[in-house]
Amino acid sequence: MSGRPIPTEVQEVRVVPLDIPLRAPFGISRGAQQTAANALVRVQLADGTVGYGEAAPFPAYNGETQASALEALSLAAEWVRGRDAAGWRGIGAELRSRSGGCGSGVCALETALLDAVCRREGVPLWRHFGGAGTELETDMTVTLGTSGEARDAARHIRGRGIRMIKVKVGAPGGAKEDLDRILAVAQEAPGAPLILDGNAGLGRAGASRLAAGLKAGGITPALLEQWLPRDDIDGMRALRAETGWPQAADESVSSAADARLLARAGAADVFNIKLMKAGIAEALEVVAVARHAGIGLMIGGNVESMLAMTVSACLAAGLGGFAYADLDTPLFLAKNPFEGGYRLDGARISVGHIGAGHGVVPAGLLL
Repeated sequence: MSGRPIPTEVQEVRVVPLDIPLRAPFGISRGAQQTAANALVRVQLADGTVGYGEAAPFPAYNGETQASALEALSLAAEWVRGRDAAGWRGIGAELRSRSGGCGSGVCALETALLDAVCRREGVPLWRHFGGAGTELETDMTVTLGTSGEARDAARHIRGRGIRMIKVKVGAPGGAKEDLDRILAVAQEAPGAPLILDGNAGLGRAGASRLAAGLKAGGITPALLEQWLPRDDIDGMRALRAETGWPQAADESVSSAADARLLARAGAADVFNIKLMKAGIAEALEVVAVARHAGIGLMIGGNVESMLAMTVSACLAAGLGGFAYADLDTPLFLAKNPFEGGYRLDGARISVGHIGAGHGVVPAGLLL
């Protein structure tokens, strides 16, 4: 034996902060983000092939921070060298254990490893995930703010040719403030399917008041997304029965174990799959649970750049069967530090042009 490294052996891992300004604060019920404070990972294989991954923690979403993601990834850079990148699932599981469950860090490392392997093999990521399709229809989000700002945002969204609108709810002013914003969106974009996303920021009483106000206003949402706290499974089941409207679980479903619990409880019609929750491998397990239980699928994300959003688009299009896509955050960023990625025409996302891996590379000297 020559003792030479196999071509897919990891030779080097680099990690740097990835700070991207937003056009305006991205507000949800549990806080707002002024900048996409993310992390970028670069993996180089023994044959020189390079892959990239992004961590996009969102403190208001699940408490993860840029600092915690950078710490987890920097430590991983030491022990990943010499490992076979083709074993990205096992490496990701090891990082999850060593980091105490830093999902965005796991996602970034898994992405970079998988990207490098796929680039080396000349396989586009969407084909790696099954090649079921290459297109998705995305919504666009109206973040928390005034009713006037919501109206302006809805006008902008329709002007882009985007049909489905996600409206964040859980405003400080309660159900009345939320209802005013939703009505403003409905008036500006009549007939638009509305996804009302609470990010686990409403209580049961507030959720009931908002639902009653929507019914009184003649508004039937296309989907309620995680209005109640992540652990209030009984409340979610009751809200689903009370309203008769389909309900998506987001914060409540970060793992396959969560997914099985929700499926048994009959608390959700849809699971929102976000790779930043626990990484790519765990997301695939959640998808498998959903399909077995007859639960629908949404693909979403945190405040992510074109890199991470393209990975999610490749996964959802490649697997197929995702009824909802919420992959709009590149539109909220003031700049794009990358080249390549998904193509957007109105609401239509396409990844069919991507030739190998996820197809995204830094536009400058980020790494």
